[in-house]
Formats: sequence, C-alpha cells, structure tokens
Amino acid sequence: MVILPEEFDKSMPLLTEISISTRPEVKKLPAPYFKEDNFCLYLSDSIELMKNLPDNYVDMIFADPPYNLSNGGFTVHAGKMVSVNKGGWDVSRGFEGDYDFHHRWLQECRRVLKPEGTLWVSGTYHSIYQCGHALQSLNYHILNDISWFKPNASPNLSCRFFTASHETLIWARKDKKAKHFFNYESMKNGEWPEDGLKKPNLQMRSVWSVYPPKKWEKTFGKHPTQKPVELLKRIIIASTKPNAIILDPFTGSSTTGIASEIVGKRKFIGIDMDKGYLDLSIKRFNDLR
Repeated sequence: MVILPEEFDKSMPLLTEISISTRPEVKKLPAPYFKEDNFCLYLSDSIELMKNLPDNYVDMIFADPPYNLSNGGFTVHAGKMVSVNKGGWDVSRGFEGDYDFHHRWLQECRRVLKPEGTLWVSGTYHSIYQCGHALQSLNYHILNDISWFKPNASPNLSCRFFTASHETLIWARKDKKAKHFFNYESMKNGEWPEDGLKKPNLQMRSVWSVYPPKKWEKTFGKHPTQKPVELLKRIIIASTKPNAIILDPFTGSSTTGIASEIVGKRKFIGIDMDKGYLDLSIKRFNDLR
C-alpha cells in the first residue's frame, strides 16, 4: 500500500490510498520541492520519481524531453550568434544511448497513464523520430502528429539548409481500445486569434501557428527550450477535462503547470533535476497568483 502526499486542494477529490500489490517496489513519494493547491513540483530524476507513482494514475502527460543538441555548435538568438550548449542533460549519449533513454521514460509514462489517458511529446528531428519509434514499440496508439509552426523562427546561419521553423508534437493514447477525451467543440469554434492558420468555425487542422514565448513569459528568466503558454493552453483544453491530473516529466520552467493554472481546475505534477529551473517555476507560479 502506498500513501500519496496531500498534494492537491481537498475541494478536488484525489485518491490518497491506492493498492499496489502487483508493484511491491513502489514506495511513498518523497516530499515535494514545492506544493501549493493543485501545483506540485519534484526535484528528481523523472524516471526514478515516476516509478513511485501508482499504475493508471495520470490523465495526460506533456513531455518535452532533451533534444540532445549540446554539441558545441551555434545558432541565432535575437540577431546574435549564441552557443547551442544547454547543459549536461542535453548532451547526446549516442544513438543507442539516446534511444534507450527515450524508451525508458516513455515506458514509465505508459504505466502511470490511465487506459484512456493521452501523452504529448514535443521535439525536433533530432529526437522526435526516436520518440515516435519508441512509442510504437511500447504499443501506444498514435492519434496525431502536429506541426507547430513558428512564424518568427531564427534564420539558418550556414545558408546551406532550409530554415527550421517548426517542431513536431506527437499525440498518443495509452490503450488503442480505450476512448480518449477530445474537446472537439473548443478546437473547432474556440477563439484562437493568434493562429493565422485557424479559420473560424472550421475544424482545427494539424498545423498550428503559435509564436514562441512572449516577453512576459520570460520575466524571471527562461529555459532554453521553453514552450509558449498559448501552445500548452491549447493542448490542455483539447485533451483534458476538469479535475484531470497532468504530468510533465521534464518540467523545466513549468509552462505546462502555468497553462494548467490559467485554464483552471486541473492538477499539475512537474519533475525536473535542475533546482534553478524549479525555482524559476515557483516565481512564475507566484507571479501568476
């Protein structure tokens, strides 16, 4: 038996005692690094922390895993040449090492997802194809791949390639036979004024035009792969109901959690190994309040 900490607002019911007789290795979760109402952060390796979550526990997962791009190269940011090195967590382990990592965290995500639960994975071509292969090998059912188009993408320095102006999002369901939630009405008829590709009263297509994080989203600092709040709001509205438990295993500056707070009536769990980014997440949360 595992007793989960009282992580969430008691006005929103949450199971606190769950039988795990089939998983005797699961123990009580460590104390959260930060917890207030329905916003909870853990300072931990994501795979190790998820091992302590019960089976079939989470409604939706958004994951933005390392792209493994920290190779000494350069890119353009705000018109200046800057290093692509983000930290040791973003250094490639080689093809087999990178694939093994993606397979292991996706395997743990599948266990903690509810049968009808869904998972979103974001990435560039450096990582997304390995994630897609691992998803299929683990028997996820892929629902869509979304192209997130960035209208003001940075130019290509070498002038020998097309300018990279999108990232790919894979949306997948845990169980092919289960019925996942999709907020069709909001996606079709909702207000999406920033997306020039979304036509009023027509079905939302799989190419989304969303600008990178705005200045206010980086008030207290930024994560090198920080996602815009508008992107995560759309994902949360599209694929969760009120009272849903949302997990981000690579939370960084916790845009997923911030968007969850803005949408409202969701419970958020974020995990990261970097204390600095969790501190940034807390500042963003307190400022939102």
